[in-house]
Amino acid sequence: MTIRTVGIIGAGTMGNGIAQACAVAGLQAVMVDVAQAAVDKGVATVGGSLERLVKKDKLTAADKDAALARIKGSTNYEDLNGAQIVIEAATENEELKLRILKQVDSLVAPEVIIASNTSSISITKLAAATSRADRFIGMHFFNPVPMMALVEIIRGLATSDETHALVQQLAKDLGKTPITVKNAPGFVVNRILVPMINEAFFVLAEGLATPEDIDAGMKLGCNHPIGPLALADMIGLDVCLAVMEVYLREYGDSKYRPCPLLKEMCAAGRLGRKTGRGVYTY
Repeated sequence: MTIRTVGIIGAGTMGNGIAQACAVAGLQAVMVDVAQAAVDKGVATVGGSLERLVKKDKLTAADKDAALARIKGSTNYEDLNGAQIVIEAATENEELKLRILKQVDSLVAPEVIIASNTSSISITKLAAATSRADRFIGMHFFNPVPMMALVEIIRGLATSDETHALVQQLAKDLGKTPITVKNAPGFVVNRILVPMINEAFFVLAEGLATPEDIDAGMKLGCNHPIGPLALADMIGLDVCLAVMEVYLREYGDSKYRPCPLLKEMCAAGRLGRKTGRGVYTY
């Protein structure tokens, strides 16, 4: 099977980023969301992103127009017919994802691969909600999708070698570098990253250093491009908390206990950039 058309569920940050990566690579992208306003915003976001690349001379105006023409926004799941793979990129909510995956599974042809962009939920569990566990896989992109080179390819218990090979090749076709990961909470990158962020909150709560000095220490001492607290604000403190709670529940190890300060800031609605205030004020 050759992948020429990619269906994407979700027109938010991850969904429109995946659509952009597909379109720039010459693939057709069908981006579906529940509301037309969300679809329009997603397409407009891609347009703005591509325009910035044109201004930086990284893309020609003609290539921008051609890429945009390859993206079809829709609120109708029926428009996913014709795609060789459908990538679910909805909010990181297990119940929502299971509902979406069951719906997609009932609509698309049996040979179509279904992938999830989940960052923490079991691929085996999500696959069990479909009738094609052998053609189900995790395809975890990183934000911002057009810029980040990595894709984690996560095999569920029943994922076939053929499915893995096709999705691995798709990642390469998108200009990404795939790594293959076993199914486990947090997979590889977030399994390491989010506990580090959580530990930064413990350091902050204990008054060992200011937020600015904690972030400067990790940037200058570990050569990280952004400090852990600033990164938490970018990811969303609520997302970081939710991931730590998944780890604590699934692994049953106290080392994954969410920092009380992180929990308190979430309770206060200080979730980071998206609310205008997290560790820092925006």
